[in-house]
Parts: sequence; C-alpha cells; structure tokens
Amino acid sequence: MTTTPTPSGLVTRDVYINRVRPFIGKQIIKAFTGQRRVGKSYLLFQLIELIKKEDETASILYINLEDLAFSAIQNALDLSEYILSKQSELGKTYVFIDEIQEVESFEKALRSLVLKEDLDIYCTGSNANLLSGELASILSGRFIEITVHSLSYSEFLIFHKLKDTPKSLEMYMKWGGLPYLIHLPKRDEIVFEYLKNIYTTIIYRDIVQRYALRNVRFLEQLIRFLADNTGSLFSAKKISDFLKSQRVNIAPNQVQVYLNHLENAFINHRVERYDIVGKRIFEIGEKYYFENLGIRNAIWGYRLEDRAKILENVVYNHLIYKGYKVKVGVIPAGEIDFVCEKEGEKLYVQVALTLNEEQTIEREFGNLLKIKDNYPKMVVTLDEFSGNTYQGIQHLTLQRFLR
Repeated sequence: MTTTPTPSGLVTRDVYINRVRPFIGKQIIKAFTGQRRVGKSYLLFQLIELIKKEDETASILYINLEDLAFSAIQNALDLSEYILSKQSELGKTYVFIDEIQEVESFEKALRSLVLKEDLDIYCTGSNANLLSGELASILSGRFIEITVHSLSYSEFLIFHKLKDTPKSLEMYMKWGGLPYLIHLPKRDEIVFEYLKNIYTTIIYRDIVQRYALRNVRFLEQLIRFLADNTGSLFSAKKISDFLKSQRVNIAPNQVQVYLNHLENAFINHRVERYDIVGKRIFEIGEKYYFENLGIRNAIWGYRLEDRAKILENVVYNHLIYKGYKVKVGVIPAGEIDFVCEKEGEKLYVQVALTLNEEQTIEREFGNLLKIKDNYPKMVVTLDEFSGNTYQGIQHLTLQRFLR
C-alpha cells in the first residue's frame, strides 16, 4: 500500500539516513525538523525506498498535508482515523506524514498512534518546537528528533556534480544549499528569485500566519538587520534602541518574541555566549547566523564588504551540520568565535578572512593559546597556507575545513 510514487533519481543524504537507520521498525516516532525546502520530504522518500528494499512486504502510507488530496485531515482525530483506516492487517505499516504541523493538535494523534505496535511513524515539520513541551514529556523515550539542514558543501558538490574548486566554493557561499537549485539555470537572477519566493513562503506561512503577527513590516526590518549584522554580538535591547533611533518604537520584549519566531522557523540560529573560565552562559548578548546563506544573500545582497560575515556563517553551519552544539566563547580580554561540543569532546574554532597581517595572526592564534586545555584548536581562513602549525594550533583553509 503506497499512496504516492517516490521520485526517481534521489540523491541519498547518508548523514541523516544513518542517524535514523537504527530506529527503523522500532516503536519510536522519527521526526525530521528543519527549514522549508531543505529536503525533509526527500528524506522520507529515501526511507521509503530503503524500507521497501529491506522488507518487500512492507505496507507504506504516505500523507502530504500540503496536498489537497489530504485536505479532509484537519485535526488530530481526522489524522488518527485516517491512518487506522489504512493500516495493513498483514503486518507493520510504515506511516510517513509530511508537514505535520498543518494538523491542529497533531500531538494528540501521535501520542495515541505511537502505542500501536504495528505502526512505524515518521514525520516532518517546519517548526523548531515541533515536539516540545508537554508532548516531549509524554513521549519521553518514544521519539527522536533530527534537524535537517541545508546541503553541506560536500553534498552541494555531489548534488550539482561539481569539482571542489574555488569557483564551486564561491557558488556555495553565494547561493546556499537548498537542494532544488539543481533544477534551475545557474544564473544569479534566477536563483535569487527562487530563494526570495522561498523566503516569502517561510515568513508568511511559518511565522505571520502561525503566530497571527500584525507588524509584518517590523519582522522584515528585523530580518534585514540580522542580515546586515550576521555574526555580530547584540541583544534585543540593542536592536530596540537602534530602531528607536530610526523612529521605530518597539519594546525589547517584543523584539525577543520576533527573534524567537525567526528561530523557530529556522530562518536564523541563535548562538549564546559561554564563559570558558567560569563555565557559565551569559544571559544577555548573543549572535545570530542564517540557516541558509542563499536566502540571506537574496534579501540583503551578496556584498564584498560582507565576506567575513559570510565566511563565519559558513563555518558555523558546517559545525552544526556535523552535530556540534556551538557557543561563542568568552575569555578575559578576548573572544573565541566558536566553542563546539559533541559527545563529551570539545573543539575551538577561530575564523578570519586572511592571515596576512601580524596583528591578525597574534589575535586569532593568541586567543586560542589562552585556553589551557588539550582539546583541538584551529583557525579557518579563506587564504592558503601550507606551512607548519602555530605553536600546535592548526590552520585550515575553508575548502579543507568543509571537506
């Protein structure tokens, strides 16, 4: 039982397939979250093909809640009744639900359906709080959530059938990693027009409609502010004060609400500051990076003066793609761009456009030398360098770092 054929020519994104593979067939909800158009639906299709190969008797039920064919499914009861009515009587039914947040109180349906031993449930959603709060406590131990990101640089090369060259890297930094770009002519005006349309869809469907926002103009001003200040340190109060200087009166708490909406819709990632010596999180001041640089560049422009900001954003995106939890590091009289943690291990990363000045070298490597532990430390730049390490600290070009 398959309600829709899977597309041909799928390019497998092994990093996500491998994360979910141990849970296939288990009585655990598998939820893929992430920005619209990052490829969550295609991951479901890849899983469908994988399951069909490994279990020829598998019953597959695919529900796309953005398809009019499923418009009768409006609430949790509708969803539950539909799935149970299509459940196979001959064994396990693999259920794939696309954009589940379109169903009102969907969490009630999931809470009930996960109790059925003959159902194996997979779903996607475009909200960072998809399985949070009460549902998370109720389903504790019965769901996993995997965040899907835009294509990594290595994936970008595979999808576009490109060699790893400076030109390919420039294309990636300019256009970002939305998978559908492989179907478009490789021209800035066409790519950016597509990205602007995706941006508009996210803003209005996942933020304005979802949260019933009235001040859409401020929301768009805020996004442009974040684009101009990508990787800069600021607070909601600082944004509020800046807007007041522009004769826009928005309270800091309202700014924070809008920032949270952008984060939940995966437009931006908020990165907290971490006191490396005191081992504590600062309550005020954070940095914001874009999930997809192509969208950032489409709405703000791809500007030469922003090259350092874009470089830093690319490095951040690669780190979270690799599964690191990332914070901005604070040390006495200095800052570490990224303090990264994964599986109990740490990595410290500094980012700079170039190391052609002695002052830059002393700052970037010197800050890392102030950290007195033995975890790996590196500096990532756009320029080439083929010499030794700097007192044991590694230097990587962006191309090498992204491999």
